[in-house]
Amino acid sequence: MSTIKEVAKKAGVSVSVVSKSFNNYADVKEETRQRIFAIAKELNYSPNINAKNLSSKKQMTLGLISSGVLNDNENDSNAFNIFKGVYQEVTNSRFELSIYLIDSQQQKQQSYVRYCRERNIGGAILQGIRTDDQYYKELIDSSLPCVVLDIMAETVNGLIGSVSIDNAKAVEEVATYLLELNHRKLVVVSGTRETYVNTERLKGLEKALHASGMELSDIDILEASFSEEKAYELAKAYLQEKQPTAFLCFSDLMAYGVMKAVKEAGLRIPEDISITGIDDLLLSRYMQPPLTTIRQDFVEIGKISARLLQEIIEGKSERQHIWVPHQLLERQSVKRLSSV
Repeated sequence: MSTIKEVAKKAGVSVSVVSKSFNNYADVKEETRQRIFAIAKELNYSPNINAKNLSSKKQMTLGLISSGVLNDNENDSNAFNIFKGVYQEVTNSRFELSIYLIDSQQQKQQSYVRYCRERNIGGAILQGIRTDDQYYKELIDSSLPCVVLDIMAETVNGLIGSVSIDNAKAVEEVATYLLELNHRKLVVVSGTRETYVNTERLKGLEKALHASGMELSDIDILEASFSEEKAYELAKAYLQEKQPTAFLCFSDLMAYGVMKAVKEAGLRIPEDISITGIDDLLLSRYMQPPLTTIRQDFVEIGKISARLLQEIIEGKSERQHIWVPHQLLERQSVKRLSSV
């Protein structure tokens, strides 16, 4: 690990300028700041964030950065419940909280690290980040303490944590549940291909099918990008050609779209077709019929992510990924079929 003096020497500046750059002083030119950051990364230098924060009498600002939430369906309450959990945890700590909502265009234009540095954020929780994001690698290699949601973070610097349910296990459970109820004509409505969540859920699906002697290629997969409207359109088109016994949806939102398509086709749920989701959104228990789904406790996810971030900043965290328990909720949208 290099020292601040080595960074200053190579950058041709004083130690105080390097220090000011990492503390976001306004009297350092942005060009100089970025050059220092690049050299620090090259030399594998990381400022002693823990010592600085613990010795400071000022509250540190934690950032909750949510990407894509402004574009989400109005029926999706996930982001709000995560906000709620983070707020509940941070409000009783020595930290302050700032919430930043980023749309997809902003996400492409500015790196997460720079976004946080410019706003004096000492650590961040990131929701909605994708593994193919051009700034993801920069983030996990940086000196900024972060917790990412729904991604298994891999980092060597010990400053990145992650929180999620076991997505593979969750889909394995719901797929096994349908198979044990004798559903063999399954249609899977999957999410966005590039996301970590979708990849993990496909792994769980494949494991359940393999255990039942079925191949992944024996079922149809409709890629609906976690969109209620797209799920509706794809299911509507599918039902004009075939009639499965069950739709296994990778989110409640997509299940809502499928339910609409099934009803418009003159079919009954669950008498003609069974449907499952994942998330347990508030609306799911009030659907007709109520939706069988995997429950994620998003408030608890928010609380745990905020707690983990504080522990990382204070050097107390030993576990970099936390699995949050999930639960299969059996409601009235699934029917047991007679044995084949």
